[in-house]
Amino acid sequence: MELRHLRYFLVLAEELHFGRAAARLHISQPPLTSHIKDLERELGVTLFDRTTRRVELTEAGTAFAARASSLLDDLDDAIAQARDHAAGLRGRVRVGFVSSASGTVLPPGLRIYRETHPNVRVDLSPLTTREQLDALAAGTIDIGLIRSGGAAAGLVVEPLLEEATVAVLPVEHPLCTQSEITVADLVGERLILFPRDLMPSYVAQIWAYFATVGAEPIVVQEAIHHETVVGLVSAGVGISILPEAVSRFRPAEVVIRPLVDAPTTALLIARSSEHNTSGGAQRAVDGFVEALRAAQRVDG
Repeated sequence: MELRHLRYFLVLAEELHFGRAAARLHISQPPLTSHIKDLERELGVTLFDRTTRRVELTEAGTAFAARASSLLDDLDDAIAQARDHAAGLRGRVRVGFVSSASGTVLPPGLRIYRETHPNVRVDLSPLTTREQLDALAAGTIDIGLIRSGGAAAGLVVEPLLEEATVAVLPVEHPLCTQSEITVADLVGERLILFPRDLMPSYVAQIWAYFATVGAEPIVVQEAIHHETVVGLVSAGVGISILPEAVSRFRPAEVVIRPLVDAPTTALLIARSSEHNTSGGAQRAVDGFVEALRAAQRVDG
């Protein structure tokens, strides 16, 4: 049985007129009549009662039309889904991100991507830079939003956003009275930082910043995500130095102040240089990267 036989049958079942059905199908009437006879012969049933004046579905024809219509709808849907997968418009994209990205390009990038790829599932995992590098190497995420210094063999890394670093202080801290803060002001302060093994480059920048005045930071607490760091600052555990994106969602108990001559930090897009995914899956990943770029262009 050929699919065109089913399509011809369903058009004739709607029109109940060979001439009109043939016109809709852009064929002449004799071939249509021949195809319907071939279908009836293969099925072993009469699908239409024909007279010189009318064409009507038989009981068998009515039952067959309902199931054939459903079958072709399912087939058309399967074809559309297959084409969407091949075009990167269906499937899944797995994204890792440092927590500060949730205050910059990630939310608008997601909005843009969902507008253009509504049928692609996006799995989000808040991970440190080190965790993302390991996940990219293991193939458990497709894209990483990492901090500067995260380049590694087997990765393609591109800059997305450059940020200043700022001082994060509890609201009653004496340094809150200053409009800006120098590194000398921070010497001797209790500092909350990310773990060095999980954010090695960022922590190294902070140590290098203190080294400019011949000092070392006094680290009293380590925390993985910037939300935790901010919470510890608000509790009076210490102060911190974070990317300026933190100012977008700081609580009332915390004050943000600019730092003089402080290092900047880059947010980077990282992907595996080995494209092990299929063409459609890769196009879905490429689309997400482009959405992030578009979000940065709008924000910038």
